[in-house]
Amino acid sequence: MIMGCGRVGSLLAERFDAGGHTVAVVDQDAKAFRRLPDTFRGDTVTGVGFDRETLEIAGIQRASAFAAVSNGDNSNILAARVARENYSVEHVVARIYDPRRAEIYERLGIPTVATVGWTTGQIMRRILPMGAEEDYRDSTGTVSLCEVHLGPGWVGRKVAALQTASTARVAYVNRYGQPILVNDETVLQDGDLVHALFSRTEQDEVERVFAEGPKE
Repeated sequence: MIMGCGRVGSLLAERFDAGGHTVAVVDQDAKAFRRLPDTFRGDTVTGVGFDRETLEIAGIQRASAFAAVSNGDNSNILAARVARENYSVEHVVARIYDPRRAEIYERLGIPTVATVGWTTGQIMRRILPMGAEEDYRDSTGTVSLCEVHLGPGWVGRKVAALQTASTARVAYVNRYGQPILVNDETVLQDGDLVHALFSRTEQDEVERVFAEGPKE
């Protein structure tokens, strides 16, 4: 189920529908459903996305996932909490514009996508690579998947050496715009964007090792 049929919501609905999933989209404005393609086979329900009657008409009791992607932070969080706490929907995510709010809701167990913070971070890292930019954090806040700046000292070295030195686990490398799954023997190249998993308590040490390079 998707709350909000703007650019993000309509694209999500289109892709899930094309993938063979049963989709229901809720929006306060019936005109918003015009964004859906003519081939869309799902349901559309006009109403407030956190209203229980609206949600039940849309089939919330049968939903396995709920995405709140309207243009309002408060509405998205409220709808996400109703879906999780009142209807026990297994997979719930909310789009949040305010990154400070996103951190609070993550601690409450509501996975969020902070669009402003993510976009700002991505632009900064392309201009001035530095530290670790978070891609994902588990609901307990313990483990993060981050794009970590890689110092020149690691170029030509194997992933195994980087992992041993830092205790992080490299999930994949973005090379020339293409994600590449790696193994211990993968050799790091100049320009690689490394995405690694590590404990939040180890972030400072991981950033230091990635930036400084291997000890000779």
